[in-house]
Amino acid sequence: MRTTLTVLALFVGAFTLTITTALGAGVSDYVTKQVASLGANDVFLISRASTATATDSGPQKYDPATSSPGTGTSNPLTGSAGALTDADITTLYNIEGLRDVAPISAVAIDWIEQAGGEKYQFTIAPTSSIAQSDLAAGSQLDSSSPDFHVVLPEDYVEPLGLGNTADAVGATVTLGFTDVVGGQHTETATVVGVSNTSLLNAGAGANSALVDAVAEQQKAGSEAPNRFQVAVAHFPTDASDEDIAQLKNDIAAAGMSAQTIEDQLGTVQTIITGITGVLNAFAIIALLAAAFGIVNTLLMSVQERTREIGLMKAMGMGSGRIFALFSLEAIVIGFLGSALGVVVAIAVGLPLNVALAGGPLSGLSGLDLLLFQPSGIIGVIALIVVIAFLAGTLPARRAARKNPIDALRYE
Repeated sequence: MRTTLTVLALFVGAFTLTITTALGAGVSDYVTKQVASLGANDVFLISRASTATATDSGPQKYDPATSSPGTGTSNPLTGSAGALTDADITTLYNIEGLRDVAPISAVAIDWIEQAGGEKYQFTIAPTSSIAQSDLAAGSQLDSSSPDFHVVLPEDYVEPLGLGNTADAVGATVTLGFTDVVGGQHTETATVVGVSNTSLLNAGAGANSALVDAVAEQQKAGSEAPNRFQVAVAHFPTDASDEDIAQLKNDIAAAGMSAQTIEDQLGTVQTIITGITGVLNAFAIIALLAAAFGIVNTLLMSVQERTREIGLMKAMGMGSGRIFALFSLEAIVIGFLGSALGVVVAIAVGLPLNVALAGGPLSGLSGLDLLLFQPSGIIGVIALIVVIAFLAGTLPARRAARKNPIDALRYE
């Protein structure tokens, strides 16, 4: 009964630790996929550096060279504080270490329709031409293709009458937009992919050819200088941290700011790690409490089997083997408790994932709130077995140091 209760105590710790580890892995995996949709790993997202300080208040002065019309939205990841100009793009071209510098125009789409059906409001994400979408079906956008391609958010598929996500791939849609003088324009594009709902990259995706065509028509021949919401620039894939830091400094010296995917992910991951760490701490406390249970169980076992230990030693069993015998018992207790906790956690977690995906989290496609990874499961079992072994060391040493004569006389 003592052993069973000790196993159950370890079970509680293992169950809690498995759930919290899976929770951290699930949220981290989802956020990583969403942030990856903002660009590749060797890309800077470059925007106009903010000149505002913490003490600035009230309206900011208008600069015809860099100020752009307000859209009612802001990008917290790029920290956009104004528009980039042709001069800024030229400056980026001249920075050694940057390549494939490409400005991205902000385009405004009024509506989208399919085959004369209902029109729906439509937004193209600013960095979608270089993004890697979290796809539910189809393929990624090809920035080098001269054809007009879009990636639709999955919640547009049914309203547009495109059937399911697989059927939507290859369909033709019409985009309507207005130029600066009020003229109405349309362009047709092919749906090459359907993306899951995204937290960090709201809107649909469009390749460079379509974005450039819409931007040119919306300008309507205006002689106003080009202004870009953001620019992307590649750096060498083998660049060291020092090289990347130097490039950021060079870009900052030109009045702009640059962020990589790791920069954008860092803050979010820090928050997730902190929350998961607090939850894991409660599981560790439960495991430490269970460790004292192992010590108690094995100390009582040594006390009750004193004469057996004396007999084993009298028959030639060495102290090392006695120590190994009781250590092995602690390890078995740890393994039983951890394995039971992991199995029950998975048995509870998998149906819970399905229930949440179809209910409260239905708007976050692609999210597995509890992601049970083999490495995490093995890590939990290994940790608990090690704790059990360490907890069993004291009783095992006491058993190994028993004097066989005194042990045989023990009543």
